[in-house]
Amino acid sequence: MSDSKNSHHGHTHSHSHNHSHGISGESHSQRLWWALGLTTSFLIIEIVGGLLTQSLALLSDAAHMFTDTAALAIALAAIQIAKRPADQKRTYGYHRFEILAAAFNAILLFAVAFYIVYEAWQRFQHPAPIQSMGMLWIAVIGLIINVLAMYLLVGGQKDNLNVKGAYLEVLSDALGSVGVIIGAIVIMFTGWLWVDSLIAVAIGFWVLPRTWVLLRDSLNILLEGVPANVSLDQISADLKQLEGVDEVHDLHVWALTSGKSSLTAHLVVPNADVQQTLEAARELLAQQHQLHHITLQCERYSCAMAEVNAHQFLQGDSSASNQTHGHSHQH
Repeated sequence: MSDSKNSHHGHTHSHSHNHSHGISGESHSQRLWWALGLTTSFLIIEIVGGLLTQSLALLSDAAHMFTDTAALAIALAAIQIAKRPADQKRTYGYHRFEILAAAFNAILLFAVAFYIVYEAWQRFQHPAPIQSMGMLWIAVIGLIINVLAMYLLVGGQKDNLNVKGAYLEVLSDALGSVGVIIGAIVIMFTGWLWVDSLIAVAIGFWVLPRTWVLLRDSLNILLEGVPANVSLDQISADLKQLEGVDEVHDLHVWALTSGKSSLTAHLVVPNADVQQTLEAARELLAQQHQLHHITLQCERYSCAMAEVNAHQFLQGDSSASNQTHGHSHQH
């Protein structure tokens, strides 16, 4: 921790940096590469199979598989870009690019879902012949590949929004494959071609609530909102419990990307030892709130009181000036 003191204002700033916090996307890159290889290979198989069997459910699943592939490719690109060091123009580095990628994936999923609904409506009006046996075998292969990809990604989806986006898309694809398998069996035994379109729509809409969560979390970070696992009231209350801290204000917490949160705050410490207070605050924030990138400003009195004193000083200076002016006129 480094400290700098401003003798004029009596403020002390503390910057605590810890670059080991959170699990970075880089640690998941190898698994993402494997998942990308699997999904890309099956994407080609599913597109060809969907066209040959005339199954909209397969094509719907292929559309989701395409977004899976795009999500994985974007996630890997984002991880590589995020590894670039901070520079004079981007002092926080490029970590935010991962969140842009996650938001883009969510928007892409919304677009695919609504396209499938449109295509299904067209199929309801003009049913097409479907080769149910080919549809069934392709869906079984797809389910196996999706389960493998989910296994590769499940470890990172809780602590990285970018990996979470890819995991959600693979999960939706796995359930989509299950739906296609059920649809193929139903069509095989009943001949109900409309089941194919129904399953295609169900696949599209099943993932929408999860897609909304992904988009919401991404936008919250882009808007520098308070992370979901952070309580400003609790942080403020904990800081006020520190010895010598009378007041906490100008408290802000935001995230650069998943697992990389920052905090700034002003602490009013009229009589306490500033260095000791800063050390105690740093330890509290790290241990109880998992916040490591912090900037704390210690003040002898609150900003509001400082403004009042400054205003009174200016008024007094103005009054003294007026009195001097009055004496000069009398003489």
